[in-house]
Amino acid sequence: MSGYVGILVSDPWLQNQFTQVELRSLKTHFMSMRRESGKLTLRDLASRMSRLKVVGENLTEEDRAACIQDLYQNLDEEVDFEFFLKVYLKLHAHASARTGSVAKNSSAFLKAATTTLLHTISESEKASYVAHINNYLGEDDFLKKYLPIDPSTNDLFEIAKDGVLLCKLINVAVAGTIDERAINTKRILNPWERNENHTLCLNSAKAIGCTVVNIGTQDFIEGRRHLVLGMISQIIKIQLLADLNLKKTPQLLELVDDSKDVEELMSLPPEKILLRWMNFLLKKAAYKKIVTNFSSDVKDAEAYAHLLNVLAPEYSNPSTLTVKDPLTRAKLVLEHADRMGCKRYLTAKDIVEGSPNLNLAFVAHIFQHRNGLSTQTKQISFLETLPDDTQISREERAFRFWMNSLGNSTYIDNVFEDLRNGWLLLETLDKVSPGIVNWKVANKPPIKLPFRKVENCNQVVKIGKQLKFSLVNIAGNDIVQGNKKLILAYLWQLMRYNILQLLKNLRFHSHGKEITDADILQWANTKVSNSGTQSRMKSFKDKSLSDGIFFLELLSAVQPRAVNWSLVTKGVTDDEKKMNATYIISIARKLGCSIFLLPEDLTEVNQKMILTLTASIMYWYLKQPVDQDKSSGTSDSETISNSTLDDSASESSIEENGNL
Repeated sequence: MSGYVGILVSDPWLQNQFTQVELRSLKTHFMSMRRESGKLTLRDLASRMSRLKVVGENLTEEDRAACIQDLYQNLDEEVDFEFFLKVYLKLHAHASARTGSVAKNSSAFLKAATTTLLHTISESEKASYVAHINNYLGEDDFLKKYLPIDPSTNDLFEIAKDGVLLCKLINVAVAGTIDERAINTKRILNPWERNENHTLCLNSAKAIGCTVVNIGTQDFIEGRRHLVLGMISQIIKIQLLADLNLKKTPQLLELVDDSKDVEELMSLPPEKILLRWMNFLLKKAAYKKIVTNFSSDVKDAEAYAHLLNVLAPEYSNPSTLTVKDPLTRAKLVLEHADRMGCKRYLTAKDIVEGSPNLNLAFVAHIFQHRNGLSTQTKQISFLETLPDDTQISREERAFRFWMNSLGNSTYIDNVFEDLRNGWLLLETLDKVSPGIVNWKVANKPPIKLPFRKVENCNQVVKIGKQLKFSLVNIAGNDIVQGNKKLILAYLWQLMRYNILQLLKNLRFHSHGKEITDADILQWANTKVSNSGTQSRMKSFKDKSLSDGIFFLELLSAVQPRAVNWSLVTKGVTDDEKKMNATYIISIARKLGCSIFLLPEDLTEVNQKMILTLTASIMYWYLKQPVDQDKSSGTSDSETISNSTLDDSASESSIEENGNL
């Protein structure tokens, strides 16, 4: 039994937090602890977890006891293995925060909230986010009976418990991410429906770039304030920074001098672009300092005073730059912003205390409201000469969010730039296939010498070949040079390998046999056929899939209550196809599938994303308890183990990338 992840842990969220090797190791520790006294309670954990790496090494017994006491009320509650894993994850996060080993470049919005177990939250941040929610969701048909929220209370966390608020907020940040027809919006939801909403929220948050490692549906249902606030702050940040790219704001070209600089600008994360914009305008105002962060560099409010004077001189107050007291200056800055019509997001006290989250929100909103950049046609026409990389950018986005969902040490903003030293690729490989990386010869960032980066990337290519990736004419230096086509080819094969390994590891279904694309195709067709419908998928690039009907029937086959057929269109027109596609993605995420495709990937039948969607649904289904209704008489294990289809029968996109 100890070899099978699916049997060890039934909670899908927990399954996604650990590798098979980690689960086996932790199960051994757990059984050993429990044998000492016949049972294990929360009170026992502080002393008995001393043998665990990270949690035992970096926290004293007193630290562990204090954390557990802060988290749970009944210390005499008996602990089963899944409960033990949840406690372990909380303590691990706390230990990582202590040692500073958490992701240094990951989103600061979440990092502060999820890596500490002190559970302190910023009342200023809460008030700011509540104001944002009241402003953007106040007229929502479902939520308006609960809004406006009073920021002085904890009503925010109570309202968030049913999952509707967070789902709606994700759609405010990135319109159309969640098909609202998939959200359970009854006035009183049962526990199952609440859990579905939170599962939909978490999987959708990952799909827009949020970091949700070590956060589960139970945290939201229980209203854990620091985690709820951390998620809300990430979502709002994504919304406020949405325009900081050349596609949305081509006027940003004014910040650079030539085409080489354009490439660099396009690769920067939005926070860095925001800082560059701010410094560009401050230079016009003859401000001598360079702003490098949204905390200490803006605490005296001088940079803000100069920035707003450039953007809106008609509202300036001469005394803003002459007053000596930073708090007074901060108040004058906010009055200036009010006259411009900007939302505040922070108080004068937040400015002088250097609140990074709220200062970032404030500057981002100023940029949205008035960016002070010109609209020269020559800049816009220059953009039109750039190649149309729509497909490349869609794939880059999917692979980037997938890699970030694995919880690497550094948040990835751009795969073509951030993977060039090879380190994050090695980390990802180690998560997908634990133990495969030779860390003794790996070079840890920061890496100044180019040949050290090549060494890392050479190991990446070597491991890829070991995993039977098709890497004809790909060398480590291609990754160092940021070759987009080759990097995407590698990442696709890595993502595909990951999902096939997850399926293979469910050995009680696959009997340890290698799973092929053809097996996934056959499984999907068998499920749909056994449900009594005639739909069939000929391959993962079958153009008939564009109407979405096959996937709706597949979702209905694996979970009969998943699809509300009264909401499904015929999928004839482009609009109908898109409506079905958004519904399919949301239903799959609501079930528990971690997927990163867009509706366009379905309507245009992007075979890579079609394969990952089908495999994710299959993986979710096979993890469910075996007593599900299988009316067909042919079990899923038989479908896989008896498959005689050859790999060549599959429509894998590897064929496309094999001769790059």
